[in-house]
Amino acid sequence: MNKVLYKPLSMVVSAAGGVLAGIAFKQIWKRVSGEEEAPDATDRDFTWTQVIVAAAAQGAIFGAVKAATERAGAVGYRKATGDWPTED
Repeated sequence: MNKVLYKPLSMVVSAAGGVLAGIAFKQIWKRVSGEEEAPDATDRDFTWTQVIVAAAAQGAIFGAVKAATERAGAVGYRKATGDWPTED
């Protein structure tokens, strides 16, 4: 029964992680590149290298933040219920 409660919690944690990742990427990109916005793949004013580096950095940051928020949610769930959310 407790695992049913984890689904909505994990959805909220995941959404919050996405927001945090977006904020983190913007701040890191601004500090590293000096630009306000990262280049879009279709922006002709940027080179292939700039577009690919921006996309790779964004993916790495999103992946790390997603893993951290999901892990924190699972640990918090365990502390609250005594169960690990993915165990059968």
